[in-house]
Amino acid sequence: MAVGLNTGVPWVMCKQDDAPDPTINACNGFYCDLFTPNKKYKPKMWTENWTGWYTGFGGTIPHRPAEDVAYSVAKFIQTGGSFMNYYMFHGGTNFGRTSGVFVATSYDYDAPVDEYGLLREPKYGHLRDLHKAIKLCESALLYSEPVRTVLGRHQEAHVFNYKAGGCAAFLANNDANSHATVTFRGLEYFLPPWSISILPDCKNTVFNTARVGAQSSVAKMTRVRSGFAWQSYSENIEAYGYDDHSATVTRELMEQINVTRDNSDYLWYSTDVKIEPNEAFLKNGQYPVLTVMSAGHSLDVFINGEFSGTAYGNVLNAKLTVAVGLPNIGKQFETWNTGVLGPVTLKGLNDKQRDLTWQKWSYKIGLTGEALNLVTLHGSSAVKWMKGSLLARNRPLTWYKTFFNAPGGNDPLALDMVSMGKGQVWINGQSIGRHWPANKAYGKCAGCNYAGYYNETRCESNCGTSSQRWYHVPRSWLKPTGNLMVVFEELGGNPSGITLDRRIIQSVCSDIYEAQPSLESYLALANGKSPLPPKAYLWCMAGKKISWIKFASFGTPLGVSGSFSEGSCHAHKSYDAFQQNCIGRQSCEVTVSLETFGGDPCPGSRKKLSVEAICT
Repeated sequence: MAVGLNTGVPWVMCKQDDAPDPTINACNGFYCDLFTPNKKYKPKMWTENWTGWYTGFGGTIPHRPAEDVAYSVAKFIQTGGSFMNYYMFHGGTNFGRTSGVFVATSYDYDAPVDEYGLLREPKYGHLRDLHKAIKLCESALLYSEPVRTVLGRHQEAHVFNYKAGGCAAFLANNDANSHATVTFRGLEYFLPPWSISILPDCKNTVFNTARVGAQSSVAKMTRVRSGFAWQSYSENIEAYGYDDHSATVTRELMEQINVTRDNSDYLWYSTDVKIEPNEAFLKNGQYPVLTVMSAGHSLDVFINGEFSGTAYGNVLNAKLTVAVGLPNIGKQFETWNTGVLGPVTLKGLNDKQRDLTWQKWSYKIGLTGEALNLVTLHGSSAVKWMKGSLLARNRPLTWYKTFFNAPGGNDPLALDMVSMGKGQVWINGQSIGRHWPANKAYGKCAGCNYAGYYNETRCESNCGTSSQRWYHVPRSWLKPTGNLMVVFEELGGNPSGITLDRRIIQSVCSDIYEAQPSLESYLALANGKSPLPPKAYLWCMAGKKISWIKFASFGTPLGVSGSFSEGSCHAHKSYDAFQQNCIGRQSCEVTVSLETFGGDPCPGSRKKLSVEAICT
């Protein structure tokens, strides 16, 4: 069928080793250097280089180091790769109900450009410098196949020849634990662990994947607006039962998506349970236990309109099942189930156990607030809202609304929802996605070393806090004044804690070794000039200037961007050049050399510069 469409371009199928001709099978993953097409005449293609990983509700925020992404790309190219595509290059947002199952609303993915459109440094800059280096080898890469030479137990060289003579080389140290000094064509080269050096002329190093020359940035959320004038409207839970003539009634438990057709995340399952006045639990306080076998994703149980309680007579047992996304990866999605499929049993009554699975069930799709379209200006006028002392707080199934004006400036905006539980948010009738701050991140947030094979659990952050706290509000959705914000809270929360924040780059950093290769130095050598020392480049976003040098140390500084500290070796003039050249400017550059910082603070040691500047 695909070939019959006559598109005029080849079809590409990722992760399908048996893709038939003329389809080109391709690779997805964190690394694809070992991938081989299923036919020799097909190009080696990498359709998804995962620059990070997505955040799931209940999960941590994964980070993939820039050094490892660069290493994976260089290793793919050195082994004959012809095409590489980043996934994701620009992070995004799962607005509305578009996310996969339990996938967070933020799809930032630790991408080189973040969810808010800001450059994630140093990942963006480091990959930019990588591709500049690869570009210098272009004609050799296109002319010849790589020739591999072993340089050590974990070290190797791949050489590409130019048509006009000469060559380009990729020198790799695949040891994740130790650096190496290798000899290549009579010259020695220092290779950090888990790194590849690129030599466009088979002699001079222009780039090493483990040596980051690009600046780093530290992003921060700052409050713009709080203290919204909230109003509330609570769902009438007791209305979801047999008295609702629009409900569907059957004597079986039905799969959720087949009932809702994805018109709502919510489906009510309601049934009556008769409790006799002589039930022992009414006297001894040993309450019955309701057991529900559910296919997910979330389930709220109400007894006579309350989360819990005891009563006798006809008891309305209502279950609100909640979908949290649709399947987005796998096969035969039509066989995947959601909702309550049973069995449903009640244990602890006089008759020991009562099976509720096959009794009469009532089904109601969605919520009253959805039917009334409370998220719009017109729909929100259909009900009476409570405010002031009558405002509902920490109550499940409650709608909140408020109005606000758009803040000035161009900084990206987000809602801090940490005071809420679970639900969804709308701005001027458009959903910014599901919120679920009550779901705390579980994982192992230890240190992060770039060296070694990466997986999504290797470099995590946010353990013990909300998987997602901030929710992107696109400025293009806002009017200058009178913006309607509606929040549906499923579990219960305090809307007074919601704030509107802006995302800014608070500080910029540079972390450079004194002998670090650079494009400028390589070009000088190519033109017969002396090599140039590396430079530290700092620049703030448009409209911002460097106001303070928070940290500077040339020697053996410790830590990472945002948390540098002095090591055992420190040049006392480390701050001078930055204070002279950078304060009051949007950008600046400082040469990393012994002369710049007043001499050698520790002869014989491998030195580097770490600096952090504040932008205001």
